[in-house]
Amino acid sequence: MYSFEYQRATDPKAAAAILTADSDAKFLAGGQSLLPTMRLRLAQLSQLVDVTRIPALKSITVNAQTVTIGAAVCHADVADHAELRRVSPGLADLAAHIGDRQVRALGTIGGSLANNDPAACYPAAAMALDATIVTERRRIACQDFFVGMYETALAPDELIVAVEFPVPERAAYEKFRNPASHFALVGVFVAKFASGVRVAVTGAAASVFRVPELENALSANFTPEAARGVSVSNANLNTDMHASADYRAHLIPVLAARAVTKANS
Repeated sequence: MYSFEYQRATDPKAAAAILTADSDAKFLAGGQSLLPTMRLRLAQLSQLVDVTRIPALKSITVNAQTVTIGAAVCHADVADHAELRRVSPGLADLAAHIGDRQVRALGTIGGSLANNDPAACYPAAAMALDATIVTERRRIACQDFFVGMYETALAPDELIVAVEFPVPERAAYEKFRNPASHFALVGVFVAKFASGVRVAVTGAAASVFRVPELENALSANFTPEAARGVSVSNANLNTDMHASADYRAHLIPVLAARAVTKANS
């Protein structure tokens, strides 16, 4: 690992100002992706700006319409928050199955979304629940936030402050996980709103995406049978050492059906 300076930020704007002045600096939250990259000498940074002690980034607020989660809240705290589990159990359950206990104790929701790993779980929740990503300077709709593999709409010096999730009528997440990393080979988040159903998939392509065919079928009939009756194209899906595009295409409606069963239980 190369040498670097460490700073602890006191507020979001001060943290962003450091990166504005120094293009080789990076924000540090849980560090679950950034620190291994540095340890392998795949990144050489001048400064790490720790944002985990900023009060505005550490809170969870829940009401009947919206769940607001600070960007530095770790996965374990999302999973264990009693009010969040009551109004949005699908989101809490997703957080409870990210990585292992150590990852959940350190990894943060803001870090996960900013990194936008193609197999990460939170992007599926953000897209299915129609989340809004709030930074220190603007609000970004989820459909505009995820750009591509490890790419988002964030500027290099822009800091996520919080994520706002509308509360669905019903929702659930199912993933077929890699047994070693616990990342999703395919993960499917299904959310039912009064306006219809949203379905988002992670792990299957370069970035999270929605499946209109499943959304239409489940909006008409929110049952596992309706999900299993949908055929998903393998076009633009990943083939790698873990699974083929065909297999991932097969898994998407299967996992959607399981998510519907869970949401209806």
